[in-house]
Amino acid sequence: MRFKTWYTLRKFVYENLHDEDYETRFSRTINFFLIFLIVGNVVAVLLESVNEIYRAYQFYFDVFENFSIVIFSAEYILRFWSIVEKEPFVSGWKQRWHYVTSGAAIIDLFAILPAYINFFVHIDLRFLRILRLLRLLKLTRYFVSLQILLCVIEREKGSFQAVIFILLIMIVMAAGGIYVVESRAQPEIFSSIPAAMWWAVVTLTTVGYGDVTPITPLGRFLGALITILGVGLAALPAGILANGLANELELRKQQLELKFRDLLKNCEIDIIEDEEKIESIRKEVGLSTEQTQDIILQLIRERREEELEREKNKYCFCPHCGHKLPE
Repeated sequence: MRFKTWYTLRKFVYENLHDEDYETRFSRTINFFLIFLIVGNVVAVLLESVNEIYRAYQFYFDVFENFSIVIFSAEYILRFWSIVEKEPFVSGWKQRWHYVTSGAAIIDLFAILPAYINFFVHIDLRFLRILRLLRLLKLTRYFVSLQILLCVIEREKGSFQAVIFILLIMIVMAAGGIYVVESRAQPEIFSSIPAAMWWAVVTLTTVGYGDVTPITPLGRFLGALITILGVGLAALPAGILANGLANELELRKQQLELKFRDLLKNCEIDIIEDEEKIESIRKEVGLSTEQTQDIILQLIRERREEELEREKNKYCFCPHCGHKLPE
């Protein structure tokens, strides 16, 4: 009896913390509470950086931080404990290991780890505040749009790695070129290739702070050429991301359409009456209401065309007079 109660409790925790399809008032309350707590932590970090505010309300900031650490730690432990309910026939510790090494769990761990490290190793307060901003990444669990973005980055990581590698090559080559051209005219600024890399970075990224500029004609020509190349290079990641997002949304749209078709084929859904079920599937896939409505309208049109086709095929026609004849 005790073990049954234990398993029931673990399943209850899993459904309310892990299972995105399980949605009740209590699970929604937990999600909203954690979202507000994360946002509150970010606001607290921002306000703590204002020394006057921090000194005036230090006690309340410390209480809120300790409260947040307790809640986030309890969340991490409960997620770690209940994840075995995801696949009951798979080894529990194997599932827990997969969870611990997942991106979401690593973000959760980084959200609380700095506070515990600070108990044993003194960390500069400013550095600790910056690390606490990592809690903002916990919001990716609660917003589908952020999950889509992470999926795109994960899928296109090879393209991003290629762009970064090309950028590094161009930085080294640009720094070497400007060092050769400008080192005699400005020995203090372009004293070495590593020193020239700052100029190469701000020029290739088209930032151009203006604190380091070439003064020789050849140096200015080289700078203009590198700036033009930098414009094209800077556009590459944006193009990869935009294309990846478009592909991801199209893929999700196809998944939603296939899901609706399977449900219609098995008579498990009515696309006109079952609004709650449609909304649940829409949230799971991550499409907008307008995109879902377009798919539903398309399916309705196809159903009507199929009905008209069946109605038309009920009759055959006389090849001489064209009148309908019963089958």
